[in-house]
This record gives sequence, structure tokens and C-alpha cells, in this order.
Amino acid sequence: MAQTPTSPAPPVARTVPHRREHHGDVFVDDYEWLRDKESPETISYLEAENAYTEARTAHLGDLRETLFEEIRSRTLETDLSVPVRIRGYWYYGRTHEGKQYGTSCRRPVLDPESWLPPTVDPSEVPDDEEVVLDSNELAEGHEFFSLGASSISPDGRLLAFSTDTVGDERFLLQVKDLQTGELLPDQVRDTSYGATWDLAGEHLFYTTVDAAWRPDKVWRHRVGTDPAEDVVVHHEPDDRFWVSVGRSRSQRFLLIGCGSKVTTEYRILDAADPTGEPRVVAPRRQGVEYGVDHLVVDGEDRLLVLHNDGAENFAVALAPVTATSHEEWEPLLPHDPAVRIEDVDCFADHLVVSQRSEGLTQIRVLRLGDGGVASDELLDMEHPIYTVGVGSNPEFTQPVLRFGYVTMATPSAVLQVDLRTGERTLLKQSPVLGDFDPEAYEQHREWATASDGTQVPISIVVPRGTPRDGSTPFLLYGYGSYEHSVDPFFTIARLSLLDRGMGFAIAHVRGGGEMGRAWYDQGKMLHKRNTFTDFVACAEHLAATGWTAADRLVAEGGSAGGLLMGAVANLAPEAVTAMVADVPFVDALTSILDPDLPLTVIEWEEWGDPLHDPEVYAYMKSYTPYENVEAKRYPAILAETSLNDTRVLYVEPAKWVARLRATAVEPDVLLKTEMQAGHGGVSGRYNAWRDRAFSYAWVLDQVGLA
Repeated sequence: MAQTPTSPAPPVARTVPHRREHHGDVFVDDYEWLRDKESPETISYLEAENAYTEARTAHLGDLRETLFEEIRSRTLETDLSVPVRIRGYWYYGRTHEGKQYGTSCRRPVLDPESWLPPTVDPSEVPDDEEVVLDSNELAEGHEFFSLGASSISPDGRLLAFSTDTVGDERFLLQVKDLQTGELLPDQVRDTSYGATWDLAGEHLFYTTVDAAWRPDKVWRHRVGTDPAEDVVVHHEPDDRFWVSVGRSRSQRFLLIGCGSKVTTEYRILDAADPTGEPRVVAPRRQGVEYGVDHLVVDGEDRLLVLHNDGAENFAVALAPVTATSHEEWEPLLPHDPAVRIEDVDCFADHLVVSQRSEGLTQIRVLRLGDGGVASDELLDMEHPIYTVGVGSNPEFTQPVLRFGYVTMATPSAVLQVDLRTGERTLLKQSPVLGDFDPEAYEQHREWATASDGTQVPISIVVPRGTPRDGSTPFLLYGYGSYEHSVDPFFTIARLSLLDRGMGFAIAHVRGGGEMGRAWYDQGKMLHKRNTFTDFVACAEHLAATGWTAADRLVAEGGSAGGLLMGAVANLAPEAVTAMVADVPFVDALTSILDPDLPLTVIEWEEWGDPLHDPEVYAYMKSYTPYENVEAKRYPAILAETSLNDTRVLYVEPAKWVARLRATAVEPDVLLKTEMQAGHGGVSGRYNAWRDRAFSYAWVLDQVGLA
């Protein structure tokens, strides 16, 4: 809703000219002072913005509550996930009505020959159920809570888990004895995501970050010892790379990965020899990405290598477990320019390939024999527009494959196929309570023509029978960075838009991975503008083909998708009537110029290095939202951020909003800052539902449906 004469006056950020000079170019930044998070003036300004946003949206209070109750009433609040078999137990998660977080549970496997999970009534607790971890207990007394790791020791006796109660993604790693229920004295502070056990369950491997929030060290902790005695297993000195640690599905090897945006290197270590020296599988080569896993072919231990060496869309090779060079890689699956291989899961007698072709995800099952592929099956799917992905399949010898399946009109389902017989079983479809009927909605896949002639896919869901006369309000979502694919998905919250007559679409713009590696490459570095012009083309296509009209179209994107929102607002403000920018990366050039900021150097291989390359500097400055705000009319904008976000700092949207207010013609801009949250926003499902209800109420208001 536009401002009226009776609207409260927006906060006005004072201007403090800050001179930024690079490559002979000078930019005067009037709002850089907002970067001082510890300043009472900064906090006071953010709180004033929150108060203004609340006042401007006060008339939507009843609608927000209605939307929240719609989400809640459609959700089975007391529910459980499909049990997953890990060695001698079935593990599953529970949610309970009225509780923000879930509970992890397990039951013993009673029939080793059966791979069908036990049926458990969500409202009942079986006699043999054990509570592994109750996140509600851990979150008690904290405004924010997040789990960073949850790893069961191979013998099932110990649980390693880590928690963040601030939102800055630095975790406290602890160990719980599942036999006694007691916490062990072990406490390792300031760890990063994940934790991995050795084969004996005596040593725990974890990572920590440097001052730039980059995971740079892998550590080994012996359970029962002082963390001060922990050993650095690997330190990555190159600021472009970050590290990870995991274990092969076979349990045979520990895998230490070092990866930049375009280059990877792996080390392996026998999981039975945790104090040994990790060995490099193949030394890093700039521009070559690879991943490894362990498998057995004709009784022989081998390494499977997924790589892009001379294979833009990736190929698969085999190598000896003793391999130390890429020259030992032997082709298994050749490169296919029409198929992007994204992952390969190794099992005792088969491989599962996750891939995408023509913008859709696919699963292939390959059986091995005689040193190669004995059979190759592509799993068929029911709908023309869908998303399918490999689910949780932790056992190396399991004869079944779990996978997830969803469309924009049907909720996510977990299916299982018995690879011995081909029989498929629907294990669970996420329930939607009330009068939900997937047949009440229709899906479409259309193609917009970009400014350079490229065909850009759009996924659409609308109420059945929606007219194509330009009268339907629409929400258009986009991301387009890091090769992250925004595939068709379902949410209960979105039903509140559809049932009010609104349509929803995803613009699969370049910079994402929907159409393969080239799609990503054409939307990064010095091709980044393609991401923005693709989104504008999708918006214009929806209007030109009668789905909606520009004055009824709202755009949404978060993080790098928030940069997309800001760039589109500058480039084609007339294409949409409003936009939601979640934790938006709108001051990208300032961030990428400062190597001391979190994760900056890593980002140089995604956006370019404007600090040292004047061409990159000039190109980025030509599109970054903050620098390019002009004295013109903009769509209504709702910017949402979090004070403790370490990935996209709160200061970026705060500065952007201040500059829009000072520069744009009759700006209608709101800033909402969560004062106790991180990059993912508020924690807890009820809080998340209220957050979604807030933004959806604003969206509905912008198109006259409030």
C-alpha cells in the first residue's frame, strides 16, 4: 500500500560521507556508518525502521493472523518423518503441536531382512522408542536456536551434536551418551557445520572457521580428552578454499574436501586409522572440480570420481583406492552435453546418479559388473513438471532406494523402490489438512525469450481455470547464482496465495544450474547481467501472455536473489509493482572489495575480483543495486534482514533502504530487521510461519487482495 498523507514519517538516516576509491573511481557512500553494529545509533536506527514498518503494516494485523492460522490449520503439527535405517536402528524425527522444534528418536531394527520402515502413529510412543535429541529442551531460554551437526557413532552409542543460540553459525559441539542419556564433559566451542566419527567411534572430526568465517581447519578430537589437546588434521591456507570432512557410505574412508567455487581437492584416510596421514587423491588443478567416494567393483575396492576435467557437465571415472593423480582415472560414464551429472551415490552393487536434463531433475540406477556398467535405468516420473531427488539412503548394502518427489501442486512424497524387484512403495506424502485438493490447481512450463534470444524456463502454478486476460495477480520468484537450482516445489503457505486467486511462478534464470553448467557460467562473473535481464524477460512474458499484468506482479528473491531484486528494480522498475527482498545482497561491490569481510575472497571466483581487476570493478559497479539507485519511481519494496547474519550483513539492506528513501521519487520502502536471527531468519517453525504470514500479507496488500 502506498504512503498516504496520514502515514507516519519514515526514519531518516543521517549522512556521513565516506570516500571509497578504486581504480581511479570515487564513490561517496553516505550510509557506511551503519556498518557499526555495536553503535547505539545503528541499533536505534534499525529499531526505528522496525517501528515504522510495523506502523505502515498495522492495518494488515488481522490478515497476518489469518494467514498464520491458515498455515497452522493445514499443517499436521504432531507428526513424524519416515524412519531411516542406520545399522541397528530406525531413526526418525517427531514434531509436537505447540512446540517450535523437533525431536530425534530411534527404535531398534527387529527384522534385519525387512527394509520397510515400521509404522508409527504420530500420537503414540512405542515402548521401544528412545529419544536421541530433543531440540526444544536445548532451545529453552534462547530466542534463537539451530542445530549444526547431528552424527551417530558407528556403534550407535554416542551422538555428536552442535548448537547455535545466536544466529552467527558458530556452534558448540557436544557428545551425548545414548545409553545413559548423559552429556559427556567434551565441549568444543566455535565449530562450523558438521561432525564425523572414525570407525571405532573414539575420535570425532570437525571443522572451524577463520576470521573471515571461512571453514579452514579440520580437527580431530578424542572423546574424553580436553579439546585444548585436539589435533589439526588439515589446514587450508588458500583464502579461496574451504574445507569439509565426512565419511564414505561404506564407512571405509574419511573424506576431507577442499573446495573453491571452481576447484576441488580431496584427501582420504582409512576410517580405522584416524591418527594416520590423509592422502591426496589428485592434486588440485585450477578450474577442475571433482568428488570421490568408495565402491566395490567385481570384489575390488575402487574410488569413484565425479569430475569436470574436459567435461563441462561432468563425467564419472573409476580409480584405484591408492590413486594420487588424475592420470589414474579411468572413464566410466562419459560426458554428455545434454545431461548435467550433479551427484553419484555409491552402494555395494549399484550406483545412483542424480542428474538434470532440459531443466528437469532425474535419477538413474546403474548396476556394476565386469569392471563397468552392466545396466542403466532412468526412473520414470508421473508428472511433466516435478522435482525428484535421492533421499536418505545411509546403508552401503541396502537393496532399496529412497527418493523424494514433489510438484508445485502436490506436497512432497517419500518413495522407495526395491531394486531387486522394481516395486515402488509410497512411504509418506506430507499431509495437508482441511479441504486441500491438488486437482484445484494446474501447472505449466513456459519459456521466455531473453534479450539475447536465450529461452528461459518458467514454472507456473495457478488455481485451475485461471483466465489469461492479465487480471490475475502473480508472485514471481528468482535466485540465479552459485549454480543453485530453484526447482519446482510445494509449500503449505503458498496455498494461502493460490486460494485467494493469486498465481505463483519461478523464473529459472541464468546463474542457477537448472539447464546445466553452461547455464551457470552464463550468469556469473562478467556475464552476471544475464541473470537480471532473464528475470525481466520472465516478468514481461507473464504479462505479454496474459497470465498477469505489471501492476499485478510482485517479485521475490533472497540473499543473492535479493541482489537480483535490487538490480531488477534499477533496470526495469516498471516490470513489477512490488518486490520482497530477503536478506538481500544489495551492496555487493562494497562487500566484495573488502577481503576482511566474511567469505569475500571465496566470492571472487563467483563475481570476479573488483579489488585487483578494474574491468570487474567497472562491471560490478554497473549493476550493483546500492550504487545504482536513481531519482526515479521504484516498485514498493519490503526488505527483510537479520542482525546476526554473517553471510549477508544487515548493513547492506539498511544502507540500500536509506539511499532509496533519499534518492527515489516518492519511495515506498520498508525495512524489517530480526534482532535475534541469522541468514536463515527466525528459528522455530511457528516463528517462521509468522514471518511468512507477515510478508505474504504485504504481498497480498500490494495487489489488492488484502
